[in-house]
Amino acid sequence: MAGSALLALLLAAAAGYWLQYGRDQVSTEDAYVEGNVVQVTPQVGGVVTAILADNTDLVTTGVTLVELNGVDAQLALAAAQAQLARTVRQVRGQFAAVGQDRANVAIRTVDLAREQENMTRRTALVASGAISGEELIHARHAVRAAQAALTMASEQLKRNQALVERTSVGSHPDVLAAAAQVRNASIALSRTRIAAPVGGVVTKRSVQVGQRVSPGVSMMSVVPLDQLWVTANLKESQLRDIRLGQPVTLTTDLYGRRVVYHGRVIGQDAGTGSAFALLPAQNATGNWIKVVQRVPVRIALDPAEVTAHPLQIGLSMKVAVDTRARDGKRLVAIDAPGQNYRTTVFADELAHADEAVRRIIEENS
Repeated sequence: MAGSALLALLLAAAAGYWLQYGRDQVSTEDAYVEGNVVQVTPQVGGVVTAILADNTDLVTTGVTLVELNGVDAQLALAAAQAQLARTVRQVRGQFAAVGQDRANVAIRTVDLAREQENMTRRTALVASGAISGEELIHARHAVRAAQAALTMASEQLKRNQALVERTSVGSHPDVLAAAAQVRNASIALSRTRIAAPVGGVVTKRSVQVGQRVSPGVSMMSVVPLDQLWVTANLKESQLRDIRLGQPVTLTTDLYGRRVVYHGRVIGQDAGTGSAFALLPAQNATGNWIKVVQRVPVRIALDPAEVTAHPLQIGLSMKVAVDTRARDGKRLVAIDAPGQNYRTTVFADELAHADEAVRRIIEENS
C-alpha cells in the first residue's frame, strides 16, 4: 500500500509539473552552435612572402595576416606617380599657352589697327596724286594680312581655351585621369598586405609561403566567436506555438547542466532542411513514406554568457523554448530589423591614395 501511494504521489507530481511547465515547453537536442566563418581572400594576385597567423591564433580586426610580393605593384605606383607629375606640368603649360595666346591676339589687333590707319591715309593721298595706286593696293593687302593674322591668333586662343576653360590644374580631365591611375596603383600596392576583415580565431589555413594565389581564393578563415547563435531543428508538430521573442534555455555537453545559457527566438528559416538540401527528396516518384520534417529555428544567445563560457561552432546544444507567450509573430515580420555585419578594414584604402595624389599635384603645381 505504501508503495502504491508513493507511486501515485510521483505520478501526480509529474502530471502537475507537466501541466505547469511541460505543456508550454518545446525542447530538442537537434540543435547546434553556428556562426560566421569569414574567408580571407586576396583582392590581387601574387606570391605569398609571409604568413603572420596560423590556426587557433586569436587576431584582431585589421591586423595583417598574409603578405604578397609587392615589387610589381611598387613599380606600377612609381610609374603612375611620374605620369601624374608630368601631366600636371603639361596642364600648367596649357594654362600658360592661353595667356600667351591672349597677348598674341592683342598684338595682332594693334597690327590690324595700324594697317587700317595706313590704308586710310593712302586712300586720301591717292586722290591728290601724292602716291601711286600701287601703294594703295599694297596697303589693302597689308590690312587683309593683318586681319588674317588676327583671325588665326583668335582661333588658336579658342582652341587652347577649350582645353582649360571652367577648370583648374587639379580638376583638369587629364590630371584626373592620371590621378585615377595613381589611386589604382596605390590601392593595388596596399592590397598586397591582406588584413583580417574581422577579429576572431584563425582556422582552415590552406595557404603556404611561396604559393602564388589568385584573387578570390580562400587562404584561411576567421571565426568571430562573439557572433554565435544556435540553430534548433524543430519538428513540424513543435512549431505550432513557437513565436518570435520567446525565451529559451540551453545547455551543452561541453559544460554540462551546471552552465545554462539564455536566449530568445529571433526567426525561422524559410523552409525545411530537406527543401534546401543538395539533393532534395523527390516524393513524386516511387513508394512514398511520410517523414517528419524539421525546420531550422534561429536562437540568439546572451553575449555576456557566451563571453563567460565560450562556445565553438558545431557544438551540440539542448534547447528548451518557453512557449507561454504567444503574442509574437510566428515568422519574421516584414518590418523586423535584419542581422547586419560590417567591416571597416577597407574604408581607408582610398583615403591614403587621395593623400598621395594631393601631394603630387601640390609639388608640381
